[in-house]
This record gives sequence, C-alpha cells and structure tokens, in this order.
Amino acid sequence: MLVSALLTSVGINLGTCILFFTLYSILRKQPGNIYVYAPRLIAEGKSQLSDDFNLERLLPSAGWVQRAWQPSEEDLLSAAGLDGVVLMRIFIFSLRVFSFAVIVGIGILLPVNYLGNQLSIDFSDLPNKSLDIFSISNVDNGSKRLWIHFSAVYVFTGVVCYLLYYEYKHISSKRITYFYASKPQPHQFTLLVRGIPLSAGKSFNDSVESFFTEFHPSTYLSHIMVRQTNKLQNLIRDEQKLYKRLVNLKSKNPAQKKYTRDGFLGLFGRRVDIVDHHEKKLEDLQENVRREQLGVSLTGEEVPAAFVSFKSRYGSAVALHIQQSTNPTEWITEQAPEPHDVYWPFFSASFIQRWVSKLVVFVACFILTVLFLIPVVFVQGLTNLKQLEAYLPFLTGILAITFVSEIITGYLPSLILQLFLTMVPPIMKMLSSIQGYTSNSGILRSACTKVLWFTIWNIFFANVLSGSAFSQFFSLVLEPKNIPAKLAAAVPAQLLNVYEPKFETGGKFWPIVHTSTIFSLILMHILAFGLFGLKKLPLASSLCIPLPIVTLLFNDYCQKRFLPIFADYPAECLIKKDREDQNDPAMTEFLENLVTAYGDPSMMLMQHSSNDDGYASPLLQSREV
Repeated sequence: MLVSALLTSVGINLGTCILFFTLYSILRKQPGNIYVYAPRLIAEGKSQLSDDFNLERLLPSAGWVQRAWQPSEEDLLSAAGLDGVVLMRIFIFSLRVFSFAVIVGIGILLPVNYLGNQLSIDFSDLPNKSLDIFSISNVDNGSKRLWIHFSAVYVFTGVVCYLLYYEYKHISSKRITYFYASKPQPHQFTLLVRGIPLSAGKSFNDSVESFFTEFHPSTYLSHIMVRQTNKLQNLIRDEQKLYKRLVNLKSKNPAQKKYTRDGFLGLFGRRVDIVDHHEKKLEDLQENVRREQLGVSLTGEEVPAAFVSFKSRYGSAVALHIQQSTNPTEWITEQAPEPHDVYWPFFSASFIQRWVSKLVVFVACFILTVLFLIPVVFVQGLTNLKQLEAYLPFLTGILAITFVSEIITGYLPSLILQLFLTMVPPIMKMLSSIQGYTSNSGILRSACTKVLWFTIWNIFFANVLSGSAFSQFFSLVLEPKNIPAKLAAAVPAQLLNVYEPKFETGGKFWPIVHTSTIFSLILMHILAFGLFGLKKLPLASSLCIPLPIVTLLFNDYCQKRFLPIFADYPAECLIKKDREDQNDPAMTEFLENLVTAYGDPSMMLMQHSSNDDGYASPLLQSREV
C-alpha cells in the first residue's frame, strides 16, 4: 500500500467517524428516538418523554462522551453486574496496551525504520512510495539499530504481562466481593445432573429422588426433571409469531377492515376479515399449547437430566466436585446456569446427537474459515495496484486517476473486509447453539472463542500472508524450521442506558481475554525470532528464545493463581456465605421458590391481551421432589 493511499484511508475513516458521532449526538436528543437510545431509563422511570421544541436538539454536542466515562465501577456494577464491569475493564486494558504500543511504535520504532537505508527511497516522491519504508524492512541487515526493536519486544512483553496480572488480580478480587454482596441465587444452590441411569421398574424421576435422598440426605432439597418439549416449543414459537403479526395488523389503520381468503396461501376459500381470522387461529394455537402442556406434565417423556437443588451452596459444591458413581459416565454433574440463562432446546438431544453436532460444527467452522480466504485474497489484491492492473486491464484508465486508485487501494479493502466480518459472529453463535451447550452464556463464550480464532487465522495469518503464503505453501510444509523466517519476511511487506443484563456469569469472559493476549505475545516472539534471523542479527534472535518460555511460565502462574476463582467459588467463601444466610429470615422463602425455579418456560401458561405482550403463569402448581 502506498503512503498516499494510507493517508486517504485515514482521512475517509476520520470523516466517517466524525459524521457518525455528529448523527448520534443529534439523533439521541430527539423524543421519538428515546426508546432506541435509552429504553432502560424509560423502563425504570428515570427518563421521560418531552415534546417541547428546543433548538439545542438540532445541534451536535460532545457532552455525552464525557458522561459516558463518568460512572464509577460501583455504578456500573449495580446497573450492569460484574459482566458489565469486566467488559469495561477489557476496554481499559485494550486502550492501555494500544496506547503503549502507539508510543513505542510511532515515537521510537517508526523513526528508526524511516531512517534506515535497506530500501532505495526517493524522498522527493514520498507519497507514492510503499509503506515498507516505515517498517523494519528498511533497517539495514545487521544494523545495531535492530537492538532497539529487540528491546521493544522485551519491554512490550513485560508491560503487557504486568497489565494482565493487574487486571486478573483486580477482576478476581471483584468476583469474590461481588459474591459476598449478592443475594442468594438459584444457580448457586443447583446442579444440572445428566446421564441418569434408568433402573428397572423406576422412572428417571424416581431414580433421582432415591439416589440423592440416599447419598446426600442432609443437603438434598428437591429436583425438577427435564422433559421432551420439542413439539411444545414449536407450538409456542408459532403462537408468538402469530400474536406479533396480529398486534402489527391492529396497529395499522385499526378502523379499516382488511380481508383475506381462509384457504391455501390466502388465495382460496371463504373471504374473511384478516384480524378475526388471525384471532381465531391464535385461539386454536393457544388451545393446542395448553393441551400439549397438560400432556407433557402428566405423561410427557422424561429426559435423563434434572436440575437438583440443595439446601446450601456448600452442599451443592460437594456434589459438584465428587464423582457420584462408580461409572463416570453416569450421574454427571455440572453447575447449573441461572434460570434465565438456561438454553432449553438442546436438553432433548441424545449423547450421539450431541457428538454428531460437535463434529458438524467443527467441519462447518473449518469450511467457513477456508471459504473466507476468498474475500481475503480479493482484498489483498486490491491493495496492490500493479497486480490489480495486471488481472483487470480494463481498469487501467480508471486506476490512473490518483484519488480513485488511493480509495481502491487504501480504503476499499478494509471496508470490504469489515462487511464480510459482520457476518461471522451471528454464524458462530448459530453454530455454537447446536453444539450441546445448556446455557446462553456458554453459547456466547463458545462463539467468542470461535470468532477469536477465526480472526487470528483469517485477519492476521491469511490477510498478511495471502500475497506470499500460497506461493510458498510447499516450502513451508517441507521446511517447517523456516516458518518463523517466512512469517517475519511477510509481515513487514455502556451499557447503562440501553441494555438490561439477561444473565450474569460473574466475569467468566475475562479468562478468554487473558488467554488470547498470551497467545498474541507468543506469536510476537516467534515473529521476532524469525525477523532478527532474517535481518542478520542471530544473537538477538537467540536472545528471543527465553521470552516465550517466561511468558508461558507467567501464564501458568496466573492460571493456577486466579483461574480456579473463575471456575468455582472456594469452600471458604461458600461456607461463610451459607452461615450469613442462616440468620436471614428471607432464606426460607427463597428455598421454597427454589423448588420451582428451574421449571421449563414452555410449561408456563402464556396468556395474551391487547394491552401487553403477555404474561406467564405456572400451568400446574405441583412440585417434583
């Protein structure tokens, strides 16, 4: 990419950023948009609609930027939970790393590279020169200036590791504090038990009751069996779609009658009022739902899985961490997610179905990664003007226009790549949802990991190496010791107003950030090792070897010191919290409600009215204990 193309891209991006900031500043002030920009404040009664005209509404302002940074961690914790705090800490950590990298990169390394003599540069025509003049490629082979880059690798590694340790320690401390301050939560007392064996003459329900009554008599409280509700879930989904369609019809010219045919596709049959027709269909669907709910409640097929609740957190933790049976494939326990976090559709899947799903997801992710190479290679072709003219000679005349060529090579590639990337997270979330996870948070964490590795491969490796990787593929395979050198040669060439948390993981997303950062550091070390060897400075290359070793040892220490706190709370915390609750009069009511906390939502009786979106009530008041 040429320097002029980069400057054009920076100018376009900067102008677009200012435009979006201006539009947001104006649109957020309009009364009609308050449900978009502050729905949570409206729901909590903290903001009210005002139709009074005000000229200030039409003028952009930057005060919201300052207010966005004003809330303290405590404010964010109370409004968005610990996950909201962790998200903000991720932003802060990233800004600190990026700021340090900018200071070192632009303030120190860029001038060193620019003053090198390895590349022949005509400074009189600098805008039309390649960006390689600002990279380490321009530093002379064997130059002592390369030791500045070597020092930067060590210093950067040390700073990032320090920031990682600080954040890990801070967030783990917040996690313990948040646990002590929290009220009793159902998932703290409940386990999901799978692989329930079926005894002769007993149902799964009877097996669970007899097993936990016998082996956990002092702590076992109750359980709820999971049942086959696939058909019921489909009926409820159809009911909700029809209800939304009916509400939409009534909101459009309610006084005007609309008609349709009650036959196939609305083309045949009697001519009927469309609203009355949909209301009748909704009543029929609701009746089918109630009939199916009653059938599932009385004689529905049980799944070999149950939510088992205990009288104390410690009792739940003991049952979680000890093997329940001599057969490790039976009575498998895992921490239950929050009731609102449970992902119900996959409970009905068998072991074989879950195994096949995982295999299908792996293959799908691989295919998606490979197919994404097509736009990546295309984008890389746009950045090379000469290559673009060679492949598309009919564009030669257009590309001769300076501004057009700068936009195509400088701005268009990143725009195309970002447009393609917007499709990746939804696809990864969909793939994770069929992988066998029983919680929405588990699906999201899995999707985040998939997106992370997808980005590392396609945006870093494939994007950087696409101009050389395919032509050098066989040399990489035949000579794996040259991979670092090949890589080195190719590289230089918030929350408060809008979102209401649906579930709380207690900051479990932070370890993903830590692990990905460690991976990035190791990758940087490998690149530095190959790069210094390529630049004829073997001593610096050799001195890079301790870096990944020390980084991995640091990561191992952090994993042992902090990661267990993110997996489970220690016995010390659980027992202290249980003792506090013994004197809480509300604990009795909590345990009573815990018995039905994990009821399948599809077994709740949905009732719709013209005034609201509906409400749910238990179909039956019976309990399974």
